[in-house]
Amino acid sequence: MSQTHFGFQQVEDSQKADRVRGVFDSVAKRYDVMNDLMSMGLHRAWKAYAVAVANVREGDHVLDIAGGTGDLARAFAKKVGERGAVVHTDINEAMLRQGRNRLLDDGMVLPTTICDAEVLPFASGRFDLVSVAFGLRNMTHKERALAEMNRVLRPGGRLLVLEFSKVAPPLAKAYDWYSFQVLPRLGRWVAGDADSYRYLAESIRMHPGQAELKSMMKTAGFGHVDVHNLSAGVVALHVGIKC
Repeated sequence: MSQTHFGFQQVEDSQKADRVRGVFDSVAKRYDVMNDLMSMGLHRAWKAYAVAVANVREGDHVLDIAGGTGDLARAFAKKVGERGAVVHTDINEAMLRQGRNRLLDDGMVLPTTICDAEVLPFASGRFDLVSVAFGLRNMTHKERALAEMNRVLRPGGRLLVLEFSKVAPPLAKAYDWYSFQVLPRLGRWVAGDADSYRYLAESIRMHPGQAELKSMMKTAGFGHVDVHNLSAGVVALHVGIKC
């Protein structure tokens, strides 16, 4: 039986999705509050930058994977207009429900569906843009997910991967202290769950760095990949163009 990582633990491939689901079931209700606290509000700037780089136009069709509470889906929906479409997806029902409810509160009714990024239920070449923000690192087979994202894009379509990455070396010690000492405590105080936030810190360390993810995207069929380091590499935005 092949194995993969769940944070710093080794688990069977078949177990990871269920364990990740448990993490997000636990944190869903406090997810947005914790994001603001953990990033000191920077996650909003990172997402706004990704939306600006996406340059979505009226009439575009967009797939938001691991869309969670709907921040990117909401921003894209405002840009594609009535002639376009944004499909809001997540593998986790609790997260998707939170996002759907927030979108409805804002007067937005978007197609919302539970789906696994490794087996996307969409026709090939359907979308102009695919986005995944802070979700790729939780996927069991990242290569398979990237290949699926490539498949559902039209030729010349773009993939945006916004994800935690490898921080600049001078900041590494301070970043490790914050990640492993502060984040679990915040998780316990605010969300009543230190273990889930310890896992999130560990999952960041196990995720491919900027160069490795760029190489993985090229292998998946993206002919050109740009990398935008944000906040000294705490986060990176990878933009791939389908051949």
